[in-house]
Amino acid sequence: MTLDIGMLGYRFMGKAHANALDRLPMFFPEAPAVNKDVLVGRDEDALTEAADRLGFDRIATDWQDIVDEVDVFYNLGPNHVHAEPSIAALEAGTPTFCEKPLAPTLDTAEEMAQAAADAGVPAGAAFNYRFVPAIQYAKGLIDDGELGEIRHFRGQYLQDWLVDPAAPWSWRNDAEMAGSGALGDLGSHTVDLARFLLGDTAGEITDVSGHLRTFTEERPVEGSDETRPVTVDDAYSAQIAFENGAMGTLEASRVANGHKNAHTIEIEGSKGAIKFDLERLNELEVLTEGDRGFQQVLITDEDDPYVDHWWPPGHVIGWEHTFVHENFEFLTAVAEGGEQEPSFADGLAAQRVLDAIERSDERGERVNL
Repeated sequence: MTLDIGMLGYRFMGKAHANALDRLPMFFPEAPAVNKDVLVGRDEDALTEAADRLGFDRIATDWQDIVDEVDVFYNLGPNHVHAEPSIAALEAGTPTFCEKPLAPTLDTAEEMAQAAADAGVPAGAAFNYRFVPAIQYAKGLIDDGELGEIRHFRGQYLQDWLVDPAAPWSWRNDAEMAGSGALGDLGSHTVDLARFLLGDTAGEITDVSGHLRTFTEERPVEGSDETRPVTVDDAYSAQIAFENGAMGTLEASRVANGHKNAHTIEIEGSKGAIKFDLERLNELEVLTEGDRGFQQVLITDEDDPYVDHWWPPGHVIGWEHTFVHENFEFLTAVAEGGEQEPSFADGLAAQRVLDAIERSDERGERVNL
């Protein structure tokens, strides 16, 4: 069985997933066979060039023409085009994979999650950091009780690509299209990792206190003398609580000078702790009961998650490999009719936390979920 893939979007995420699909038969021969059937976009010339470069058989300029004829639909477009194509694909019975955050607003995310529940086919939310081997290893330590009772979670995601006030305006700076700024773009990843790592031990996030800030109120439009207002946050921070009483802090910024893609996770329990940094994604700092301090563990052994598919021990993998793991799990669920995690339900759960953080900032008070 070969799965025909329809993919909406061909820039950043389109490249990442097209590359992952090409790597699957080389390194995951047990993965379902795929055919990159059709690439979808609006600009026919740019689309034709992208389809040739990314290896798609054909193009379409209207997603409505293809969602019911492909075997799998990937929605990798901007946030404001997540809902309608994804819902249409699910209503046609087509397994669907959608970029994060699931939608610009909570109401729309709820509609998407309901469509997925009604469709009864795999619907994947794009939280690729779940598939870092070191994160999977950390999940195993936590679930096995190596950290004891969870007490603290800290998640930071810092970038600096909008530090310069002359950096051009894009859809990511517009609330109608993006929903939020650093909160949804970066914070969704951190919230999902908090739920993934601690959901089975500390429980769900129960309440939040949030703070959002926009530092640059308008940005220039590339190629013109005009400016447009920035209607999303540049940075956010939040305090959170978990069901078991553990406390946490979340933070993200797209104006954090000196940081390119610094996503760090720290978790402390009654018996141990872990530290992870995405910029050193093959490493995990681990402290277990009786240790005097943290040990730096290189997660590249054959028995570490996913690593047996790649290189000999000590030969590190990179950011792009997380997409290979993610696509392997999703497409396997499609081929076998299994459950997909993270699902649209997980995307909705993260969106509820993001929405609560935003409401907390607006009201100036703590919000219970």
